[in-house]
Amino acid sequence: MSERCAPASDAKTIKRGTSSSNAYAASIEAQKRNPYAPRASDFLSDISNFNIIESTLCEGEQFANAFFDTKTKIAIAKALDAFGVEYIELTSPATSEQSHVDCEAICKLGLKAKILTHIRCHMDDARIAVETGIDGVDVVIGTSSYLQEFSHGKDMEYITKTAIEVIEFVKSKGVELKRLESIGWANPRQVYELVRTLRGVVTCDIEIHLHNDTGMAIANAYTTLEAGATHINTSVLGIGKCVGITSLGGLVSCLYAANPEYVKSKYNLGMLQEVENLVAEAVEINVPFNNPITGYCAFMHKAGIHTKANLNNPTFSPPFPTIDTILRHRLTGWNAIKLCVEQLGLKLMDDEIKDATAKIKELADVHTQSMDDVDSLLQVYHLGIQYGKLAVGQKEALDRLLKQHREAKESNEA
Repeated sequence: MSERCAPASDAKTIKRGTSSSNAYAASIEAQKRNPYAPRASDFLSDISNFNIIESTLCEGEQFANAFFDTKTKIAIAKALDAFGVEYIELTSPATSEQSHVDCEAICKLGLKAKILTHIRCHMDDARIAVETGIDGVDVVIGTSSYLQEFSHGKDMEYITKTAIEVIEFVKSKGVELKRLESIGWANPRQVYELVRTLRGVVTCDIEIHLHNDTGMAIANAYTTLEAGATHINTSVLGIGKCVGITSLGGLVSCLYAANPEYVKSKYNLGMLQEVENLVAEAVEINVPFNNPITGYCAFMHKAGIHTKANLNNPTFSPPFPTIDTILRHRLTGWNAIKLCVEQLGLKLMDDEIKDATAKIKELADVHTQSMDDVDSLLQVYHLGIQYGKLAVGQKEALDRLLKQHREAKESNEA
């Protein structure tokens, strides 16, 4: 947590400072426009007032395949800065000589993002970190009874004394302090209660670092923002120790659903795929097929019901980038084919489009159709209608025209 604290009784004045009636009206209006927007009752919610602390260059270094040299670290830092994250967290400069060199190099880049480093709650670490020119530190020391007994072996009296000493030193140097961490077993209700309780007694920033051991990291991160947290740790593709932490793309996708205009105003969303590809290449993995926004299947609609809803109202679900993801299989609906017909500049009646769709489905039962396959079929169908060689329901005539087109293409390629 940061040093900017005030008595709990002043929380509403200091933290919010706006008319409750105006906030209520704004919330109701947002709900009308977007059912995923924060509810009027979520008076603690920071869903539309948060910061991302991007930890790919800290937590991400603990990923099994990760080895970032200085050049790679600088490239990732620049890409994250171009995306628009507010903070970039680096491995502690006390870890190794190279980590110290890398930390200094990134601090000198002049990025818009603030540079933090992750340190142990130890005066030596704090002094080394401050000397590199960082903007802030994430200080960590285990306070749970489990860690007291089985990890560092220190009691709460020692932890409190050491923490106060380190915090006072860091504050005296004018840098930020943050951190509250979960080991990944908590569920959304548990983290909500924890953060809401903490928000009830402090008005300072609350940073959350959530692990994904049970697949809850994104849900937990969103819930902590609802409870009043202000800063969320992420990593690109969620990489980190074990199964990682909250993924940058996943969290942004979740927050976009709640307040798309706010998220678009904060981040360069077009950079997300570039950032993820950069990190994926560096750690020698593929971007997961089900990765939010950038995964191969992220926008692949098959069923006609969803396709029609998206075509008629893009806010039904996130807009898909290209029509090819919904055309190439037996579940394709005629509304998707109609859009393709329009994009090709063809003129077909609805009953003709439905007839062509039936043929696409028939062929897709045999094997997946490429976009060229679909385009060719529609163009052949269109020409057949235009020159009176085809009518709705004439399957044999269509098969004959498609065969002629295929043979002519093969002859030209020979």
